[in-house]
Amino acid sequence: MRLRHSLSLAALLSACSVIAACGSTAADVPTPTAAPGAIPLPASTAAGAARLLDWPEFGLDPARSNVSERSTGINASNVAHLQIRSVSLGGTVDSSPIYLHGVTVGGSVHDAIFVTTTYGRTLALDASSGRILWTFTPPGYSRWAGSAQITTASPIADPDRQAIYSASPNGLIHKLSVANGSEQTGWPVSVTREPRHEKLAAALNIEGPDVIATTGGYIGDAPPYQGHVALIPRSGGHLAGVLNTLCANRRSLIVPSSCGSSDSAILSRAGAVVEPGTGRILIDTGNAPWNGRTDFGDSALELTFPGLQIRQAFTPVNQAQLNSSDTDLGSSAPALLGHDRVVLAGKDGIMRVLALSRMNGHPAGSGLHRLGGEVQRLGIPGGGELFSAPAVWQHAGHTTAFVADENGTAAYVLQRGRLGRAWINSNPGTSPVMAGGLLYVYDLSGGGIYVYRPGSPRPIAKLAGRPGHWNSPIVVDGHVIEPEGNGNDHSQSGTLEILSAP
Repeated sequence: MRLRHSLSLAALLSACSVIAACGSTAADVPTPTAAPGAIPLPASTAAGAARLLDWPEFGLDPARSNVSERSTGINASNVAHLQIRSVSLGGTVDSSPIYLHGVTVGGSVHDAIFVTTTYGRTLALDASSGRILWTFTPPGYSRWAGSAQITTASPIADPDRQAIYSASPNGLIHKLSVANGSEQTGWPVSVTREPRHEKLAAALNIEGPDVIATTGGYIGDAPPYQGHVALIPRSGGHLAGVLNTLCANRRSLIVPSSCGSSDSAILSRAGAVVEPGTGRILIDTGNAPWNGRTDFGDSALELTFPGLQIRQAFTPVNQAQLNSSDTDLGSSAPALLGHDRVVLAGKDGIMRVLALSRMNGHPAGSGLHRLGGEVQRLGIPGGGELFSAPAVWQHAGHTTAFVADENGTAAYVLQRGRLGRAWINSNPGTSPVMAGGLLYVYDLSGGGIYVYRPGSPRPIAKLAGRPGHWNSPIVVDGHVIEPEGNGNDHSQSGTLEILSAP
């Protein structure tokens, strides 16, 4: 997770020369194009669909699809005429908001937005007025506010819609009442023994009775820390399970200095990705040692749930080089494509398509953790580093993945188990969102949000806004909601844009 520059064009072309199925490179980014022979993207049917009323977590669902075909009340006709409300916040939201329609807050019914700032304040806002309904400030806030000890974890709503879960930089997960922001009995719960080194970076998730939290590290990779997965019962009070990606033979929270290996951050926006209906989750990791037994740096792991046993793993053949060059495989989480395929990409500018049933080329459950085994490799849109989460649209028998990085945005179609590029442009972006038949991509560099029809690389609108970092929008119930700002600026103020249908 050390800061590094994007790959140069020469380096990227050199990398592509040894990749059998290398896709786009920085050389072909400037002009929006369609890939020769690509299957046209299917038309969305959102116009006549039921209304999308809630956005309860990062990625919309536990699989982190970032896609809904329900109507949002925003379409190609009115998207350029949204009413903009800019709300000043007591902190920077370097993550994503969540949204619940028609919940009771402070004794009245509101359509409510919930956000967590980098220093752990969680706020509830009325979506129509932008008014702050309540603010939760974690105890001890003044000890880390203004420092480099931050969180970029997005909150998540409990399925009962009566509570939300949020993270604070001191390593705690909180359960807060939707009605008034108060901490519920049995909370908070700690998920690290060393919060100054183990960062809560990724979005929280929920599967069944458990909240899923993951840990990473801070910029500079200051050791010691270990990326791990922690399960907390929604009833709270204790940890239900832990998987350490280093010293994996130890099945509880560990003091980082007691493990002989360090790093292996779970740093991606999506964190743990739930495979629907399987009792399994996927994670991937950053730089660290790998031995295929107890240490799993620069690897993708499929875990049983809730047992958190490693069922199978994928690790690139050049893992040692990725580790030594700070080229985290796990800067973007695995994205489920369906049809026994999953794609992941990291800071080396390469997307790797895996067979979900045999991630390293060997049958799952064989206990063989070997290097390599991917089905396909291809370049990410702009040839840079991928920190965003793809949006995956499965419709009419087709799977389309929308991917954005700091140099470009592109659409890929899954055909016969491999990805082919449908279109590409040079517009930068964070995690894309497709909702109500339109694709939304936040411009982290210039600010604002590009809006596309899914089948075209040419935006139909550019919504107003300021620059940011890992922030990404949600589009729900007649609103586009986008936080702005960079958590690494260590600011105690920020802005939230609410753009609403007229």
